[in-house]
Amino acid sequence: MKKIITILGATGAQGGGLANAILSDSNSEFALRAVTRDVTSDKAKALADKGAEVVKADVDDAASISNAFSGAYGVFAVTFFWEHFSPEKELNQAKIFAQAAKETGVKHLVWSTLEDTRKWIPLEDDRMPTLGGKYKVPHFDAKGESNKFFEEANVPTTYLNTSFYWDNLIYFGMGPKKGEDGNYYFAFPMDDKKLPGMAAEDIGKCAYGIFKNYDKYINKSVGIAGEHLTGYQMADAMSKALDKPVKYNPVSPEVYRGFGFPGADDLGNMFQFKRDFETDFCAARNLDESRALNPELLTFDAWLAKYKSRIPLD
Repeated sequence: MKKIITILGATGAQGGGLANAILSDSNSEFALRAVTRDVTSDKAKALADKGAEVVKADVDDAASISNAFSGAYGVFAVTFFWEHFSPEKELNQAKIFAQAAKETGVKHLVWSTLEDTRKWIPLEDDRMPTLGGKYKVPHFDAKGESNKFFEEANVPTTYLNTSFYWDNLIYFGMGPKKGEDGNYYFAFPMDDKKLPGMAAEDIGKCAYGIFKNYDKYINKSVGIAGEHLTGYQMADAMSKALDKPVKYNPVSPEVYRGFGFPGADDLGNMFQFKRDFETDFCAARNLDESRALNPELLTFDAWLAKYKSRIPLD
């Protein structure tokens, strides 16, 4: 009998990477239970066609999550901040996950998390604005704060600290934009500091490596990245891959927060945190360990070779 891994967000960026890793490994010791809100979606049907058990559940509904975890050996747990922009919702979802994992006897839960930045920048620190009254980087802080729910529930957990998705250059409007001078510009408030980044699909592939190495990673934190690159290095790589003159524009965090798109203040604070605490943030994401977990780990050049045609250039 193969051990069941329940994957939340199995049709999404992170969970999809893990789902594909399990399904493409004919010798896997694991079977896949793919959790999605819409079992009739094309992605859900594709997973079922490949042999996955596909289960309908809602991350805000404790009973459906408990049902999705029932009988599973492992769980890949992830939240979806950018669908609702609510750290409180993330906290509540993580509580539901921890309680369900405890009740159903899950043996190994991998929690896709991030640092609680308030440990570095207290709320009273005015280097960056406090958001929502109690957060510095809401989409980081709620995940980091949620780590305690799994600890308190005594759920055997690996805390997987992820990195910036290079896929944001495709989907999040962060890609190069054409300037009046004919050059293409992308703006991050990182100065010349290095940004750990990776292909979103590699997060799930690294999670697969963690499930295969229970003894090494149980009740531990591990950080992953494909590369640590400056904005200038990213611009050079994009220039070569896209055959366009791409320039990095290191705007200030204040300017970035003022861009006005939904979440600009959160992301402006995020980049400032990564800039100001570059040493800590990069050190927590060891590239050699990431590659040991996932030997197919993409570099930025390799990611561009695969996905450059999908980066919108206006």
